[in-house]
Formats: sequence, C-alpha cells, structure tokens
Amino acid sequence: MVATQPPILVVEDSPEEYEALNWAFRKLSISPSCFRCSDGDDALDYLNRDGKYKNLTEEDIPAIILLDLNLPGSDGREILKEIKEHQELRAIPVIILTTSSNPVDIETCYQRGANSYIIKPVSMEKFLETVQHINDYWFKAVTLKPKTDNVLV
Repeated sequence: MVATQPPILVVEDSPEEYEALNWAFRKLSISPSCFRCSDGDDALDYLNRDGKYKNLTEEDIPAIILLDLNLPGSDGREILKEIKEHQELRAIPVIILTTSSNPVDIETCYQRGANSYIIKPVSMEKFLETVQHINDYWFKAVTLKPKTDNVLV
C-alpha cells in the first residue's frame, strides 16, 4: 500500500535529479503530493502565489521544501534567505539537497535558516537511503506546523 504524504515543493533545475527523486519515492512506496519548480524565481512565485500560481489554495502550500543550491536565476541561497525572512513562509522546513560539500555553502545555509543540509549521494543505493531518512524524519518523527492559521499561540 502506498502512503500519502503531505505536499513537498522540490526546487531542482535538473530533470534527471528530479526523476531520481521520483524514482526513490516510488521504490520506497512513498507518495507525496510533489510539485517541482525548476528555478528559484519560479519557486518564489509558487510560494508567494504570484503570476501563474495566484490561484493556489492552502492545500498547495508545501509541508517541506527540498531546495537545490545551484539554480538558474535566483540561486538556492537567495531563495532560502527570502523564505526565512518571509513571515508566512519561514515556518516551512527547508531541506537543502545539493551536490555541494563546500563548507562555505553549508555555513551560509545554516546561517540563513536551513533546517537540514544534505549532500546528494552519488550512488542510487545511497540516494535511496537518503530519501528514506528524509521521509522517516520529516514525515514520521517530526510534527509539522498545522495548515490552519487558527492555532492559538
């Protein structure tokens, strides 16, 4: 039986990397409602419900964001900063999923509010394990922010 997961926004410019992620979801019988933006500017439009995304509903807002760093246009570092400075978006966990092992990138991302920094494994076996860990942690161990704004603080 395939389990349904809360929505995920994947910000990834590489069609091959995105397909690898979908392959891992299928292989692990994980079925997220997954939306892909292939560049940072499109991701910001999606999250802000601008342009072609103006009719998105509350259900379309992602539970988590998987963000690549090296993107055309606004790169992942800029997108992360914008998300974490935005009052309504900052509570969405942002998981950096990138090939960069540069210590400056890691430091910058955590300084800007990344919730996790994961270096994409090269082998498909390790990538599969990584996706399983992401799923187990973010959708089984963690209690994510409720969708409604009617929660008393």
